[in-house]
Amino acid sequence: MKNIALVLIGLALGCNSSQKPVKDGSSNAKKDNAPVYASTITEAELKTHLYTYASDDFEGRETGKPGQKKAVAYLKAEYEKMGIAAAKGGDDYFQKVPLEIVKLPTGTMSVADSEYVLGTDFLTFTPTKKNFADIVYVGYGIEDEKYSDYKDIDVKGKLVLIKAGEPKNEDGSYVLSGSSEPSIWSNMSQAIDKRTALAKDKGAVGMLYFDAQNFSRFKRYFEYMKLNNSGQMSIQENTADDFFQMYITETMAKALLTTITSDDMPSVLATPVSIDLRATDEQIDSENVVALLKGSTKPDEYVVISSHLDHIGITADGQINNGADDDGSGTVALLEIAQAFKKAADQGNGPARSIVFLHVTGEEKGLLGSQYYTDIDPIVPLEKTVANLNIDMIGRIDPKRTGDRNYVYLIGSDKLSTELHELSEKVNEKYTNIALDYTYNDENDPNRFYYRSDHYNFAKNNIPIIFYFNGTHDDYHRPGDTPDKINYDLLENRTRLVFHTAWEVANRAEKLVVDKASK
Repeated sequence: MKNIALVLIGLALGCNSSQKPVKDGSSNAKKDNAPVYASTITEAELKTHLYTYASDDFEGRETGKPGQKKAVAYLKAEYEKMGIAAAKGGDDYFQKVPLEIVKLPTGTMSVADSEYVLGTDFLTFTPTKKNFADIVYVGYGIEDEKYSDYKDIDVKGKLVLIKAGEPKNEDGSYVLSGSSEPSIWSNMSQAIDKRTALAKDKGAVGMLYFDAQNFSRFKRYFEYMKLNNSGQMSIQENTADDFFQMYITETMAKALLTTITSDDMPSVLATPVSIDLRATDEQIDSENVVALLKGSTKPDEYVVISSHLDHIGITADGQINNGADDDGSGTVALLEIAQAFKKAADQGNGPARSIVFLHVTGEEKGLLGSQYYTDIDPIVPLEKTVANLNIDMIGRIDPKRTGDRNYVYLIGSDKLSTELHELSEKVNEKYTNIALDYTYNDENDPNRFYYRSDHYNFAKNNIPIIFYFNGTHDDYHRPGDTPDKINYDLLENRTRLVFHTAWEVANRAEKLVVDKASK
């Protein structure tokens, strides 16, 4: 699982690995043949896979490193052994994900006759060399059905200045929501991306972003990168798309527009800007692994089941971060689910809809593999993708949680589709009897887990999702995350829950209805 972007969080959590038998709820109802195939998902096979996949031989599976290459080779071999086809056809199970590491830039930025210092007055992670005769101020940089900051102004080819927040009515209510509740444009995890995407869509080539409340957060991440000289991994940019964004201090914002905190009116600012920031890029070779089982009666509709294949590699002192739980557990669960579906298909009981088995790279670097799949090169059409079930850490126990150890955290099941949430509940009650814990589904959860694993790239495209998660523990992102600490009985039951849910989604008569807006 990916750390929250721009915030470095240290977790000091205990670990409870005590085990007790888990009741297998699949014996409660035998009216369909799904339990027969679910029973092929076993502790023994999960354990065999994981002791290989999370072994020292795989060197922590860091994106682009030799260990990650061993991981994708292992996955390809397993799908070939099962006889499940490559999603791209032939024997091409690999979806190349072009990545790069961009080191922090160095250089200068001048506004009118004043020079500003990178890392003090402004922050950026992108090299840029451009000159502008003026700047276009677009207020909050928002556009929706009720409101637009771009209504009467042209930003094509321009540098735009945008401030955080959203407009309010005279009574203090928010214009967009019509209530005291802010809209998605104030969402900490999404506001910047939405503004960036809109500015690019309007033709702007760069964005200066003023957010006094969160500038310190961005700066902490900048200082971390500077200290470690680590650079930032990202999807390689199309050379035709050289959009850049910068985070600026209040001092710099007011130098551009003295009334920026109170003035919402878009305008052109006759202020010249000169930017000369340079950095060295390093190309990274990586790939997703994607297999596909064709549906029997609705082959052009798809259920995507995902997990991330990467982890964080080797520490500076040579210790291997094996990532048995994160996300070795999800990876081997996906292999076992694939095997169960394939057995059903071989016996003439294959799913109605096609199943995509998606192992993504670069999750630990910023959800990059899933972002590439959804935003740039979806192998199957997103509009025909009915759901994404994402598995990220399902082999351990959260030491903070009290109660039944036979639990799993569910996140996002009710965010887009009421039908998916209700189906998930009924499937669990019928087959697995796991305590479904929605603690981290709360929109106000400070951990923001909904935004921190690969399902989010599907959710932002209005595809219903469920994220299966056991919570963090003492060994999260540490060398202690090893296969011997996995609770294999829990891993088996949680994997069967995902299988049963996917089975129901794939075989129901109608596609899931999306009755809620993406958040």
